[in-house]
Amino acid sequence: MERARVLVIEDEEPIRVGLCDVLAFHGMDPEPVGDGELGLRAALDGDHALLVVDVMLPGLDGFSITRAVRERRPSVPILLLTAKGAEADVLQGFAAGADDYVTKPFSVAQLMARIRALLRRGGASARQRFTVADATVDADALKLSTDRGEVDLSPRDVALLAYLFERKGAVVAREELLREVWGYARTDRVETRCIDMHLSKLRRKVAAVTEDELVQTVRGAGYRVP
Repeated sequence: MERARVLVIEDEEPIRVGLCDVLAFHGMDPEPVGDGELGLRAALDGDHALLVVDVMLPGLDGFSITRAVRERRPSVPILLLTAKGAEADVLQGFAAGADDYVTKPFSVAQLMARIRALLRRGGASARQRFTVADATVDADALKLSTDRGEVDLSPRDVALLAYLFERKGAVVAREELLREVWGYARTDRVETRCIDMHLSKLRRKVAAVTEDELVQTVRGAGYRVP
């Protein structure tokens, strides 16, 4: 995690400078950008371990950047940062492909906890291979493969599948997934539909290589890997 390259796309200079100072203090290598279009170019051309993207940006908003990055770099973790904390905005962020969403104002401790969690999920600590139904998940390469082909996974996809695989056959509650996979300490303040939305996107992604249901939704209870 040390010296991890983190792209910070934030148009408000005091916040941008403050974020970069905090990241540098914690041993990371921040790259600041203050414009949406320049930020997207840097995100696509660079080799960053994490993107921290403000939603309200000049030139190109954070949702658009997230969608564009997901098409070209599906495995890079993306943390959206914004003053827009309404449920619809949070869900829009996850739908665009964000891995996490922090609302201003935030504490440095909260932000760093989220950043460390995303870097752990995308980093060396996730190195393992496991099988779900007819699919093999390579957590190191962020790939899911079957005899019909392979698809790219996001760090959140891998973290979710790995957590459920470790509890194979057991029903895992939404609140537990929000706490252990999404990293939320207060799950009572989070809209749990973000898990259903994420699973819907994951199912569409893997449909090209498998017809098996990798994750079952147990109505009113949670989720499980059979």
